[in-house]
Amino acid sequence: MKILFLGTHGQFNIGDELLLETFLSQLGQQHHFAVNSYDPIFTGQSLRPQFDVETFHTTQEMPRFARHLLTSDLLVFGGGSIIKELYASVGRNKYATLGMILATVTFTKLVARKPVIMSNIGVGPIQTPWGERLARWILKQVDFLSVRDDKSLRTCLKLGLSPAKVRRVPDAVFANPPQVFLAQAAALPPSDQLHLALNLNYDIENRAAWEGFLSSLAECLRLLNQRQKLVVHALPMQSKFKQNDDLTVLTAFRARIPEIDVQLHDPQTAQQAAEIMAGCQFVLAERLHTLVIAAILGIPFFGLVYDVKVRELVEYLGMSDYSININAPFAGQTLADGIARLLASRAPVQAHLLKRSAELRAELTAYFAELRTKFL
Repeated sequence: MKILFLGTHGQFNIGDELLLETFLSQLGQQHHFAVNSYDPIFTGQSLRPQFDVETFHTTQEMPRFARHLLTSDLLVFGGGSIIKELYASVGRNKYATLGMILATVTFTKLVARKPVIMSNIGVGPIQTPWGERLARWILKQVDFLSVRDDKSLRTCLKLGLSPAKVRRVPDAVFANPPQVFLAQAAALPPSDQLHLALNLNYDIENRAAWEGFLSSLAECLRLLNQRQKLVVHALPMQSKFKQNDDLTVLTAFRARIPEIDVQLHDPQTAQQAAEIMAGCQFVLAERLHTLVIAAILGIPFFGLVYDVKVRELVEYLGMSDYSININAPFAGQTLADGIARLLASRAPVQAHLLKRSAELRAELTAYFAELRTKFL
């Protein structure tokens, strides 16, 4: 089959590229894929020769996009927070994504007359009546819909979708076993040092809380460093494409804690990010797929909850006790105490994460087999 696969690709976001590779693997290497990207050359090179793929620019090649809509056998939106209003911190019209997807889905159904799948997606935040209306128009046209968290499921039901129309499944990246990220277990650093992998993401839900969060985080790290020599491994999951990318934010944050050893990294693949995480005693992160990779590898993490999808993930993994909402003020001591509890329970947390991620992988194996049977 020829499958048109749409998502946020080519933005040099490791999580988005990992989702893309995961979905193409699960749909099947025998198919021909057309994939959108903000950097078609980069995306094509990263996928070939493993996949038979043609890439096109997300915004600059509308005629090719329309041709793919007309000639493909199936349209798939895979993973990511697709049906949402944009946060003000993104700097774009809040309805930009909803409008683009509505036009695409409506054209596919009414003109191209092809089936549309939205698989393992996030729905929300949607906070206005107009946003709800746009989301409803989109989702009611979709032939097969699955969401990755309970909040998304509740939102779909609130929008008027039948419970039979939508199902809840894990984030698609959980379909990957640990061997996809690490060929062998990494050696932990010396016990006299505390190594942590730190990820920050500027696109916080409550933009007004950002400065206070950074101050409290710096205070927390200073407190940890007083107890045991701390080495911070800055782990950007996006280091290009936009202002205030992770690498820029982490570089600026380093100046707040000059007394602490901060090692800047710039991983370009999920495997490189995993190697950095595996060399640390724990992960402290905002980005959803940083936490997902850590869970798959059984690396203890403390979640910095910046929006609903991360809150839902830590709850789903049974890790709410090892997370903090960074949209509200908190003391650095509070975060430091939470991390101390995590480190004191490192072995059972590791076992828990490995067990939970294995359960989710088995669930996704059955789910994708069903999806292939129905549509491919």
